[in-house]
Amino acid sequence: MFGNKSKKIESFTIVTLRETGMRGSTEYEIVMKDGKAEVSFYWIKYTQGKDSRELDRRAVCDRETVIGLLNECNILSWNGFVGKHPKGVLDGIMFTFNAVVGDDEKIYAHGSENFPKHYRDLTHGLYEILKKE
Repeated sequence: MFGNKSKKIESFTIVTLRETGMRGSTEYEIVMKDGKAEVSFYWIKYTQGKDSRELDRRAVCDRETVIGLLNECNILSWNGFVGKHPKGVLDGIMFTFNAVVGDDEKIYAHGSENFPKHYRDLTHGLYEILKKE
């Protein structure tokens, strides 16, 4: 098992979740700004030989809302997760997750059509935050 289940996140600096599929890439970004959590959703465009982010939607909420979601999804347990692409699956979504929480603790996970527990709960929770704006 990855990470420490009993430990809880009390603060964060930045959280990013990038998903890449056949039809393109997207990225969720959560940053602390003026004591609030700023949740952004970007489309990743490939132009002139490099990735650029195009903002689609942004919402600002209480930091406790995001910290609660991160703890509900137990993202501390995601650290070190490597989701190898399942045999026989021809297509799928690749993801890369990065977070800096607490006192500069880094969390990194990635995979291809293989996700850590509560991954969909996290993406659904972020979608719900964004749709309120």
